[in-house]
Amino acid sequence: MYIKGRYIVSACALLFIQQAMAAGMDCAKASSAVENTICANKGLYDLDAQMGMLYRQLMTTSAQAQPDLKQTQRSWLKTRNECVEDVACLDLRYRERLQLLQTQWTQFAAHQPDGVDKQVLDDLQNSIRAASKTDPQFALERTLASLSLKSPGTTFSADPDADQFSDKTHFPKTRPKGVSQDEWKALSTTEFDADTALGRTMFTLIDLDGDRQRDLIVETYTGGTGLYTFVETFRREGDKFNRRTPASDGESIGGSLYSTNDRGANQSVNWVNIGGKVYAAYRAGAYGVDRVYLLNPLQINHEVPIIEVRYDYRLSVPRTQHNEDGKTTFKLEPALHQSLNQALTHVTESQTQASEQRTPICPIPPTATDTEGYYSYGAGYYAIESVADFPVIIGKECFIGRMNNWFGAYSEKDGLFAQMTVRKPDPEDGGRTYEVKGRRQLSGVSTSIGKFEENGDN
Repeated sequence: MYIKGRYIVSACALLFIQQAMAAGMDCAKASSAVENTICANKGLYDLDAQMGMLYRQLMTTSAQAQPDLKQTQRSWLKTRNECVEDVACLDLRYRERLQLLQTQWTQFAAHQPDGVDKQVLDDLQNSIRAASKTDPQFALERTLASLSLKSPGTTFSADPDADQFSDKTHFPKTRPKGVSQDEWKALSTTEFDADTALGRTMFTLIDLDGDRQRDLIVETYTGGTGLYTFVETFRREGDKFNRRTPASDGESIGGSLYSTNDRGANQSVNWVNIGGKVYAAYRAGAYGVDRVYLLNPLQINHEVPIIEVRYDYRLSVPRTQHNEDGKTTFKLEPALHQSLNQALTHVTESQTQASEQRTPICPIPPTATDTEGYYSYGAGYYAIESVADFPVIIGKECFIGRMNNWFGAYSEKDGLFAQMTVRKPDPEDGGRTYEVKGRRQLSGVSTSIGKFEENGDN
């Protein structure tokens, strides 16, 4: 992924890049054309060093996997040597092997949910179900809020750059209010340039592991098309704060605990304490579902506890609609109002029906020359979520309708805010947009252990 011209590498890759040079082959003993080519090319030598260290770490970590690792490594070396002096070929072979080894390392290095995590998951599920009896709309939000960390911690910001047009910031030169002398000394010996160089940065001191020493949360806003914010954590260890995953080459956000996207997603994080254990409860919303991932704040997370909350909606098209200026209003004609509300009944049907056979939404007349526009509304837009396409019958004419929303975004005042766009089957028709309102109620809660997905797909 690219953010503001920077490549974001994986967290697992970052674990081994530091000190990798020490693990490279001994070029004084290079005896083949392949080895000489690698030693003559810094990029290839660095890849060889990274792979060598990663391989040795895997061999040390898992005795059970050693035989298979040895066999696959020997097989890979034969494939690599076929490249001889072809630098591009060698580069590709190394990157393929590194990716595979990094995937294997994730399985060993990542925190594995234990009995405590599973009990926490069950407790959270029971709490949400209990809250839904009195508040079926906001049972999840109310439950997470009740579990929020009691101490707000100490938060301070990085200093802006002298150039008012620069996004770069700098770690403060003087001790912020609320930071002890001991903490300031440890902060001053920790390197934060990689974080602050990427955009506006906030620092929060709070105990994340219960050792009575405050750890550090670093939140960096990088912007971009998705208005991204990256969050990483540092554990207080003696006279220094150590990053959860090592950074390298001035790049830090590749090893972030999580990121949030403020355009094209509906995401939020609650720092909670459940049963004496702190988690970053990462919520990814969509129409009809919220998925919450319980992230261990100071570990690598791969398989994590997940709780899924599902909702049913009561949808309606308000008779009073807003004009494009957002201030003035108009009223729908009764017949049109009835037709639009009738069309909304198809939304639930469209979500539950299997899409094994592609059928037109509106009947295709024999005179139609372009039939594609009869099967769907068309391409969507990344910043909004397309829920369903369905027929809208106005009078005796069939129109193509689509309901969009903002990834399940929901408020106490307005409920679900969505839109229905309606057009003629002719794709050239610009169509018309109508407001849709919805009230939800919790319909189910389930738990699982699975991979952490920041977009909420599981």
